[in-house]
Amino acid sequence: MKTYATKASDIVRKWYVVDAQGQTLGRLASKVATILIGKHKPMFSPNMDTGDFVIIVNAEKIAVTGRKLTAKMYYRHSGYPGGIKSADLETMLAKHPERVLRLAIKNMLPHNRLGRNMIRKLKVYAGPSHDHAAQQPEKLEL
Repeated sequence: MKTYATKASDIVRKWYVVDAQGQTLGRLASKVATILIGKHKPMFSPNMDTGDFVIIVNAEKIAVTGRKLTAKMYYRHSGYPGGIKSADLETMLAKHPERVLRLAIKNMLPHNRLGRNMIRKLKVYAGPSHDHAAQQPEKLEL
């Protein structure tokens, strides 16, 4: 029995649409990260990007549990002294709902070159419409 090694020419990428309405933030993010990495495929290889494209719609209607709306904080820094900015989850969902999902998924991917390539396959939209009808995405129930 020979060991199978995935080659770049063997990778076939599909497109999936996920409706985030009523889904819990972390649970949705972990399932989408698994698809972006490619762990749902039998030809998964940890040193290659074998994952599929994922389109998330209705990001503004995501659900969170507990007191996360006021307790969960997002930080960014401008690079200047005293340039730290912070916002809670409630503010982020009101202003940038797609950014909340993108950050949750990005932190579940590898923190290297491979992870940066994987996050490019994620498309997040706040509303119910998207611009990828030409790719004929399949609806994915999570």
